[in-house]
Amino acid sequence: MMVEGSAIGRPAARLMVVLAVALAALAAPRPAAADAFTNCVASKWPAARKAGVTRANFDAATRGLTPDPKTLELVNKQSEFVKPIWEYLDTAVSDQRVATGREMLAKYRSTLNEVARRYQVDPEVVLAIWGMETSYGSYMGDHNAVRAAATLACNGRSRRDFWTAQFAAAIKIAQDGHVPLSEMNSSWGAAMGHTQFIPTSWQAYAADYDGDGKRDIWRSIPDAFASTANYLDKAGWNYQETWGYEVVIPKNFDHSLADNKRKRALSEWSRLGVRRANGKDWPRPGDQAYLLYPGGANGPAFLMLPNFDVIKRYNNADAYALAVGHLADRIIGGGGFDQSWPRNERPLSRTEVEEMQSLLTRRGFPTGGVDGKVGPMTREAIRAYQKKVGKVPDGFASSTLLVDLRRH
Repeated sequence: MMVEGSAIGRPAARLMVVLAVALAALAAPRPAAADAFTNCVASKWPAARKAGVTRANFDAATRGLTPDPKTLELVNKQSEFVKPIWEYLDTAVSDQRVATGREMLAKYRSTLNEVARRYQVDPEVVLAIWGMETSYGSYMGDHNAVRAAATLACNGRSRRDFWTAQFAAAIKIAQDGHVPLSEMNSSWGAAMGHTQFIPTSWQAYAADYDGDGKRDIWRSIPDAFASTANYLDKAGWNYQETWGYEVVIPKNFDHSLADNKRKRALSEWSRLGVRRANGKDWPRPGDQAYLLYPGGANGPAFLMLPNFDVIKRYNNADAYALAVGHLADRIIGGGGFDQSWPRNERPLSRTEVEEMQSLLTRRGFPTGGVDGKVGPMTREAIRAYQKKVGKVPDGFASSTLLVDLRRH
């Protein structure tokens, strides 16, 4: 028994306990999920090497890399797909965003005009995409493109090859000196910079407007403008046309014509009784357009020109493309929509869409599967059901439709 040394012996004993715990922690196996992620990231080396990444840069970029939990949380929560379109537009084309867009148009007018001259893309559309993507550069994301892409490549539910390509491309962008890896801020989905390019799109379309040898969409607003305009130009933007027109539909109209695909000349739509909501004539009656009801037949209707689908190449959602087009119009002095949205109606959640698809299929209106997505076959099934029960066949997946299906 130690008496005289007990005051010294107790700290020593505590130190030994701490060391033992630390050694035990080091010896303890890592969680299986962490090991699986690390092994998955390591397995991406061949793809990175094929993309031109050196081994040293691959190791530096992946050392200590962990999954991004926020990316996995947000992957199925994109507002343009889960919000009613009118709620989405309330935020996307708010009065504040319009006012800021007009300020930015005045501030960057000479640069935007030069970009428009080079790429034949309307300046207000470039501005609208900037406003939609990052609120004019005020928020470019708090994720890192390499980490986000690695998370989706190794922990995501689908498109792992796609995300592997983004992961490899992001490392290559940093390796080539366009932006430091630590400053490669992105969205949860690895969309980067002022106008949110995924890495492979950056490689294909990013432009060096200021001639400094870097395609820096993070810190150079002119580079971001030029990159966005180049993307739209390569996607087929027509500088002579707008994106679409709000229209008024006549009574007793065949609503099945609003099928998102059958194009007719504007003059032909006129013969069917379709008119511009503002009462003006068509600038070019020969332009081809298809009819779209984003909120069903009880909401605004639009004739969409090819530029609308070019905007969807940036983000494949009708709500997004409509917001960009409308914001662009508002920035250069246009007003709001002339017709009201059916705010008493409610679009369906993914789970409710699955239920609706099951009910339609059971009643003899096949939807091509139960996947929770309202695609062309589901819209056709809705129209067929609506025709049979004497409803307006607008193909709109609404809460009213689901209630009707549940009752019958």
